[in-house]
Amino acid sequence: MSVVAFERKQNAAVWTEAELNAIVAGLHSALAPAGGRSWETGETESGDVQFYLLGPRPEEACELCVSRIGRRYVLEDGSGRLLFEHQNLDLVVLHAKAAVSSTPRLVARAILLWCAARNTIQEKFEPILVEGEELLVQVAPQLAAFA
Repeated sequence: MSVVAFERKQNAAVWTEAELNAIVAGLHSALAPAGGRSWETGETESGDVQFYLLGPRPEEACELCVSRIGRRYVLEDGSGRLLFEHQNLDLVVLHAKAAVSSTPRLVARAILLWCAARNTIQEKFEPILVEGEELLVQVAPQLAAFA
């Protein structure tokens, strides 16, 4: 993970209630009790505030992190990769919502597509190839007679 130096505002070590409400409201579907996710706040080594979206228990791995550094909000995934940054918190929350909701669906769709393609090949094309080999074995001697 790369470290980038941002300008810091002094005494900015707390999320405002409006900021927290905006983040929690935007991630409401991800924080539903059925998902098992939770959230926590913290701060960086430099004292900038962070919001963590945590995965289900017992691991509670960090899935997303929103940091406020100066006037900018920075969105990172659980591995620390930068996903989005902007001065408007609503835009950052919108990108966070998209990142959380699209990942499981995308993986599920990719797996479903792979299984469907593999099944189609096995059921449709494999019998044709086997029949083609049998036909070739029967017709090859007659074709050799013409040569």
